[in-house]
Amino acid sequence: MTWQTRLLFACACWSVGGGVSPAQEAGRGALPNVVLIITDDMGSADLSSYGATDIRTPRIDSLARDGVRMTAFYANAPVCTPTRAGLISGRYQQRYGLEEPMPSAGRPGGDVGLPGSPYSLPNLLAQRGYVTALVGKWHLGYRAEFSPRAHGFGSFFGLKSGYHDFYAHTGGDGKPDLWEDDRPVVMEGYTTDLITDRAVRFLEDHASRRFFLEIAYNAPHWPYQPPGRPSVAIDNARHVRPWDEATGTRADYVAMVEQVDRGVGRVLDTLERLRLAPDTIVIFTNDNGGEWLADNRPFFNRKSSVWEGGIRVPALIRWPGRIPAGTVSPQVGITMDLSATIVAATGGAAPAEARYEGLDLLPMLRGTVAPVTRTLFWRTAVGGRSQVAVRSGDWKLMLDGNNAFVFDVRADPGERQDLTRQRQDVARRLRALVAAWEADVDAEWKASGVNPRGAAGAVVH
Repeated sequence: MTWQTRLLFACACWSVGGGVSPAQEAGRGALPNVVLIITDDMGSADLSSYGATDIRTPRIDSLARDGVRMTAFYANAPVCTPTRAGLISGRYQQRYGLEEPMPSAGRPGGDVGLPGSPYSLPNLLAQRGYVTALVGKWHLGYRAEFSPRAHGFGSFFGLKSGYHDFYAHTGGDGKPDLWEDDRPVVMEGYTTDLITDRAVRFLEDHASRRFFLEIAYNAPHWPYQPPGRPSVAIDNARHVRPWDEATGTRADYVAMVEQVDRGVGRVLDTLERLRLAPDTIVIFTNDNGGEWLADNRPFFNRKSSVWEGGIRVPALIRWPGRIPAGTVSPQVGITMDLSATIVAATGGAAPAEARYEGLDLLPMLRGTVAPVTRTLFWRTAVGGRSQVAVRSGDWKLMLDGNNAFVFDVRADPGERQDLTRQRQDVARRLRALVAAWEADVDAEWKASGVNPRGAAGAVVH
């Protein structure tokens, strides 16, 4: 057992000590359903409940009113593929060589992915009798051994690439990118609405079963194509990045987010209509910080960086009667905590063999345990620039290229007051933590023979 695993195991045991699992509560005859909703490239301040003034998101915000809003939640990574790998595996994605966005199938590095495992989040739930489905974005591999089905999703409808045209349903290579399980399909419609339609249908078809449904919207990821206005996004063959061409406006972005909100509303209404809401955990989050049209305030920088603006994301969780309504939690969390939390809520902790590295957040969110101090790590090399960060308690060490910065991110969430000179003791302590963590995760991927760095190259993500 590594030092990091021992630390997380100790925190998890301490946080739930003396309590009982949700399944053991008096009068609880059945385990909950779970609906996990993930958006793509949404800014940390692009929901009304997180301070947005030009975007209306009443249905998503209702989860904050009826549940808990987390104020210190992080994505596993500042880009798509690695965060999703952390969610599905419940572990740091560096252990699988997935540290950068996965390119299209026919490009260098496009033949990699997250190998199927009996301990993947959907597989663990399927083993517990849950009907499982993914509707929306995958971006963890094109081949069958990397597919949603290989990880325990009983069904999959959606896209496998990072970039996706909302009307043509093509990926970054210009090829069709809409799938039913591992079979390409052709459909008309706006992708956000197609995802919502299929999610609603799944709920209607499986209302009598325990289910785990992941709804992974690709909005508001670029191309910035608002609903009701079909357009040609960009020349796919050129693979240009969104900031290379002034495509899209804030108004386009707002329309895309608000369409997601309508879709979430339809999902919530369906749960109510089918009388499933009282027994369903609904989780809303995002995969990384927002792009150039997003609002990441008060955090600095954006997607592709491990500055706070690239990794701080919204997180809302509703579980009627289990999580107090209208609460705000300062508990520090990360995407892979959702894996541990979902598994714990649906029948107990993951088996030791799964080696989950996330923390069950429920005791803290329910208020039965005080917030737990965390030590979390991030690393990226998107665009060829190496960045590594660690947050330990309120302190964050940011290594950006050859520069090191120390911040108290509780007092200075915008990372404006570099305290490296004054707190060399903190810098030295956190550097040692980073070195130990990197040695640990890199030993695992090196043993697998996978190179996580540079595989993606210049990729549209």
